Amino acid sequence: MKKPIVIKFSGKVFGVENIKILKDYARFLVKLSKTHQPIVVAGGGKIARHYISHARSSGADESTLDELGIEISRLNAQLLIYALKNKAYPHPPTSLKEAKNAVDSGLIVVAGGLHPGQSTNGTAALIAEKVKAVAFLNATDVKGIYDSDPNKSKKAKLFKTIELKKLRGMLVKEDSVAGGYDLMDIVALKIIERSKIKTRVIQSDIKTLEKAVKGLAVGTEILLPKQ
Repeated sequence: MKKPIVIKFSGKVFGVENIKILKDYARFLVKLSKTHQPIVVAGGGKIARHYISHARSSGADESTLDELGIEISRLNAQLLIYALKNKAYPHPPTSLKEAKNAVDSGLIVVAGGLHPGQSTNGTAALIAEKVKAVAFLNATDVKGIYDSDPNKSKKAKLFKTIELKKLRGMLVKEDSVAGGYDLMDIVALKIIERSKIKTRVIQSDIKTLEKAVKGLAVGTEILLPKQ
């Protein structure tokens, strides 16, 4: 049986400006499926944040906004499923149980969000735990985890590795609201820690993904506590 590997794609991958690139990702996943069992989790991205912002201004509560974000992430997932054609499980799983059954089918699985109050990073970590994935690759629009926001500061320093405890300390001050798009969150870290999931935050380009699948040192590796 092929070893499961979970890849979380940021919502930016599914933006209007990346329509052509989506086919390249599909080809990468089909190639990867010859040696691994790929499970992809799609983020909501800019589109989700746009809808959530409008709904929030209209008075929608956070749980409703979460559900809206989940629906949009599933639409993003469906776009990739269309690109994968018959190589993919036909629709995004709507529960952890269905995600596991989809993986057992041997097809490439593409999911969106699953539960309100949980980011797609948390969803990806939970699926990685459920299927006993050999790795969780969080593919983002930046090269990895920095000591500050690289989109706002040219002096931001990229971590090649970061201890989970240190990363948790950096994240604990962040608010957990619908539409948030942190590279990782507290829930995801808890799951990664308890199941000792090998996790790396990387840039979501195909060359970097190929290197990460091979176990090469790209992006930022999250170091688990020693026993």
